[in-house]
Amino acid sequence: MARPKPLSELIERSLGPVFAAQGFASTDILASWGEIVGERLARACQPEKLEWSRRRGASREQRPEPGTLTVRVEGAFALELQHLGPLVIERINRHYGWACVGKIRMRQDRVAQAQRRKAAPPPLDPVRRGEVALAVSSVSEAALRDALDRLGLAVLGAQRPR
Repeated sequence: MARPKPLSELIERSLGPVFAAQGFASTDILASWGEIVGERLARACQPEKLEWSRRRGASREQRPEPGTLTVRVEGAFALELQHLGPLVIERINRHYGWACVGKIRMRQDRVAQAQRRKAAPPPLDPVRRGEVALAVSSVSEAALRDALDRLGLAVLGAQRPR
């Protein structure tokens, strides 16, 4: 039996060509953006494209000259990012271990925010859970009883303690 493959491998393989078309060697910069620049910056900007200058006569073994990273930034945050540009470049280059970014170009636009999941409600105490079970115990049909039990637990779980 073949070993299961991590989801990251499958995503990298399927999205790799798309990111390569935008100048990214991998999905790493997007996946690690919050770690690289910090959560505060990551909420207001995100990398869009990495452009490399074309050098004639350069061999494949030589590292390319630092590229230009195009960053999508919220309009109100653009001035702050302009001032923080050298720090962002330093953090990106430190993350990769070489000077891959030399300049940041900003494009003002809306930044897609990751959907945050709601926190799970606190567990219902056993007494309240028992009250719901007792209230639905007289229902003879099992499917209906289970549905009413789930409904009762959801209603009690949504109520805030007074």
